[in-house]
Amino acid sequence: MLLLKKGIPQERRFRVKNKNNRILRKRKRKIAERLERKQWANQKRPMFAARNIEYEMAERTRAIDCGGIGAFHVMAQKLGLIEALDDHVKLLKQHVPYHESDHVLNIAYNTLTGGTCLDDIELHRNDEAFMDALGAQRIPDPTTAGDFTRRFSSHDVLLMMDAINSIRPKLWNKRLSNAERREAIIDADGTITPTLGECKHGMDMSYNGVWSYHPLLLSLANTAEPLFIVNRPGNRPSHDGAVEWMDRAAALVAKSFKKVCFRGDSDFALTKNFDRWTAEGKEFAFATDSIPKLKDIAENLPESSWKPLKRREKRIVRTAPRRRPENVKERIIIEREYKNIKLDSEHIAEFRYRPGACNRDYRIVVLRKNLTVEKGERKLFDDILYLFYITNIEEMSTAEIVFFCNDRCNQENLIQQLKSGLNALRAPVGDLVSNWAYMVMASLAWTLKAWFALQVHSRKRRDALLAMEFRRFLHAVVLLPCQIVRTGRRVVYRILGYNEWVRTFLNTFGRIRRLRPA
Repeated sequence: MLLLKKGIPQERRFRVKNKNNRILRKRKRKIAERLERKQWANQKRPMFAARNIEYEMAERTRAIDCGGIGAFHVMAQKLGLIEALDDHVKLLKQHVPYHESDHVLNIAYNTLTGGTCLDDIELHRNDEAFMDALGAQRIPDPTTAGDFTRRFSSHDVLLMMDAINSIRPKLWNKRLSNAERREAIIDADGTITPTLGECKHGMDMSYNGVWSYHPLLLSLANTAEPLFIVNRPGNRPSHDGAVEWMDRAAALVAKSFKKVCFRGDSDFALTKNFDRWTAEGKEFAFATDSIPKLKDIAENLPESSWKPLKRREKRIVRTAPRRRPENVKERIIIEREYKNIKLDSEHIAEFRYRPGACNRDYRIVVLRKNLTVEKGERKLFDDILYLFYITNIEEMSTAEIVFFCNDRCNQENLIQQLKSGLNALRAPVGDLVSNWAYMVMASLAWTLKAWFALQVHSRKRRDALLAMEFRRFLHAVVLLPCQIVRTGRRVVYRILGYNEWVRTFLNTFGRIRRLRPA
């Protein structure tokens, strides 16, 4: 809950200090002057002209490159994350010297500051300024961090996820408006995590012949938060065990949102659960397989049932449209006479259908893609492709159902960020459960990113941070060069650099500091 002063307008409660405002204005002005557009004369030497560069060690001044980490640590304290981790996760008989929360945050902070593996922890462990910035005498080394993951059982990993999830509803209730909490959209998908190891217990060969694990991800599309990550052997199908975790996710978001909607590809169209979900007031929209029965119904629909699908514009051109560049791929395909499938038009229709495992009819939206198959410049034949979506949502139009299901691609972006941006969905330790624990702890970095964004006062800035790729977020918010000054009972982060997000960072940190401890 926010500690607010009466009589002070909302926009002034978290205003940056006057001194900081003055410095920010000065730095912004100097940057604007340097980058001002002007007519340059022909330059006699390159722009990068620095010479006689030298390095020397600072004797007293100490600094870190990831000054944003302090705000995230204060946020973890204020939101009660540290206490929740220590209360839920009981793996250590004695705390000599670390608590469970120290180990979890050690891995999360390593990922949050750009670390890509456990060995990167050693860089922070040998950085006195970094440890002073977090008020730590020492932090666990990579070997100790790996050993901590091996202490987990499946039940312990669940308790750790419950600890993290216990914070979410309180934050959603405070930081999302009533309109934003009207409906929670839960996306479900699996992803293959390859491993080159030969002795990793629990790995198996995936459908495409890759030795791997196959984690399941349940995420909240509204804020792009990973709610549950479940590690599984590589040979398991995407939907294996998904129903239990989808129900867990629904119970979690129901604490803050009025309605729940499941969304996923055809693997998650688990028809045995449709009637139960509908009776419980849950909505769903899944792609479904193009089985012969559905295809036969679609082919026999009268032509009057079909309506053209007008796709949403990707962006609005506010100036004169630019000339489209040459389509290089298209030219090469024609020159080499490859088979080329072109989309001519799209039409949509709908009908009612009762799956074999259900006791009632559901809405089927069918998308018909009219295709032309060419080879070189010769047209071979026309073709039709049908895509089907099954849902119990009645208030959306057929086009809106198609767009709603297509928006599930945002979860593909989230999975890609967790895999390549954070390197969180990897298998650095020895068995299925310990790698599961590592995935949950490393992905906490993305959760902290989302929680920080939810603290931002500006809706535009908040949405930009939520949608921002991790690497850009890392350089904009986390990697702020800061001098670390320990004075009295304070740890002062003196920001040495500047970018366009520094003001937003300082304003948001002001809000975080004023949070009442959970």
